[in-house]
Amino acid sequence: MSTEATGHASRASFYENQQPKKGPFVKFYRHCAVILALTGTITACTDQKAPAPAAAPAARQPSAAPKPIETTAFAAISSNIRKAALLANTSSAKAAAPKVKYNSGESPDFAKNCGWPVNCPTPLPGSILPQKRIVAYYGNPLSKKMGALGEFPKDEMLKRLKGEVAKWQAADPATPVQPALHLIAVVAQGDPGKAGKYRMVIPDKLITQVHEWAKEAGAVLFIDIQTGHDDIRNILPRFEWILKNPDVHLGIDPEFNLIGSGKKPGTKIGTYDAADINYASEYLRDLVRKYNLPPKVFTVHRFTRGGVTNAKEIKLRPEVQIVMHMDGWGAPWLKRDSYKDYVVAEPVQYTGFKLFYNNDTKKGNPLMTPQEVLKLNPKPLYIQYQ
Repeated sequence: MSTEATGHASRASFYENQQPKKGPFVKFYRHCAVILALTGTITACTDQKAPAPAAAPAARQPSAAPKPIETTAFAAISSNIRKAALLANTSSAKAAAPKVKYNSGESPDFAKNCGWPVNCPTPLPGSILPQKRIVAYYGNPLSKKMGALGEFPKDEMLKRLKGEVAKWQAADPATPVQPALHLIAVVAQGDPGKAGKYRMVIPDKLITQVHEWAKEAGAVLFIDIQTGHDDIRNILPRFEWILKNPDVHLGIDPEFNLIGSGKKPGTKIGTYDAADINYASEYLRDLVRKYNLPPKVFTVHRFTRGGVTNAKEIKLRPEVQIVMHMDGWGAPWLKRDSYKDYVVAEPVQYTGFKLFYNNDTKKGNPLMTPQEVLKLNPKPLYIQYQ
């Protein structure tokens, strides 16, 4: 398997005298001087006593009450002084407030400059995203080393998944969490096998069994494909029998797509082009129309720049919700860097983020918490544990 890529997360398989001369308080002091001067003038006027009136005939009516001093000047001056004080306070607050420091992948300005949020098709009825966040366990029951789905016995695995779902729901109560099992249904191999394709398709019986586990947990199922030297156009139609179910979705892994490379899986990081992703998306769209299904969620793993080429050419369809899934492992700063460089920098539709129980922590680093992941911008709507 490959070693960790330099500077980016990698897979297991391989962030008066006192008046100031300038500044926000200048206007404030000036207004104070004006109001003091005017107030003194008005006070002097009111202190002056008018000469006593001459004696009037007995039949003369009493003098009218003195006319009140006009208050318009006071109102104007008061308004100006309040404005000056507000300006001074606001400017002072801005100057005193420290700039927010974001870790890599968290800056809303960077995300906005890259094109987030994406102008997506309006979600159709039955869509999972963006109303919910998916939290999935990934792996294969035939191996304890491929992820949490196969690492633990079925009952313990589902219990652990339920615990992670609860953590995410507590971290973001406004977004309901949809549990999921993400099954590697086609596993890349180091040997060519009988078909010479360097991949193994697991038995339909096992896929059905994991589908039943998902139903038991109120989860959806993802069929994940590692093509090896096979072509996605050849292998994907084989799974129509399971993908025609409304609760079954798709994932593809560019890392293990090495057709035409002459390299064995695990010795080189593979790639998918937008044309391959568009093919799979179109295939899913046709299934949705054929079987009158709710939209499919379609995850694409990515942790290198070359893992997906021509990303701007990826087509969005109302029937398919595409998740660009950051699949790298390592220290938190490394994972954030990869998310920023390979997922945020090239917007497609929605984003995902993988957490590795073992590989993220094997060098003493902590596993990122839901609260930490939710600081990313955009916030991932698909979370996968391996």
